[in-house]
Amino acid sequence: MGLPEPSAAALATVDSKGRPSVRIILLRGFDERGFAFYTNLGSRKGMDLERRDGAPAALCFYWPPLARQARIEGIASQVTEQEADEYWATRPRGHQVAAYASEQSRPLAGGRAELEARYAEWDRKLPASGIPRPPFWSGFRLAPDSIEFWEGRENRLHERVLYRREGTHWSVSALYP
Repeated sequence: MGLPEPSAAALATVDSKGRPSVRIILLRGFDERGFAFYTNLGSRKGMDLERRDGAPAALCFYWPPLARQARIEGIASQVTEQEADEYWATRPRGHQVAAYASEQSRPLAGGRAELEARYAEWDRKLPASGIPRPPFWSGFRLAPDSIEFWEGRENRLHERVLYRREGTHWSVSALYP
């Protein structure tokens, strides 16, 4: 059973006043250090995560056809310039142009027409290839403190397993559904 976008996850952040915000992001990598995604640093999520070094955040992946979910909580920090540059270089040109054209999360007074005009202007101004990564665009890595796996079961007797980081090791425990 195929999943239309298996890397899609809900990302939860908090602003400087402690107000939560959640949106869907696309996971762009993971390794032993954590889970990476990329954004405009001026976006709401970028500002929530860039407020201080190491901001609390959470990811939730949900795959309904599989009756599976993974919840990840931890601290998000900005990726290195090299990592951001390397990922930027893999993006299709149109996505790179869109990053320049969009003042992400800011009001768009002129509506869709303004956005399309900005895109067309940047499309003309930027080179055909080798577009440099703009300074306002980077990524974050969520280093997990806990990871919970959920599996839907009959009669709501779901399976839940929690992994919690304890220093350099992980403890494992079962949770009631």
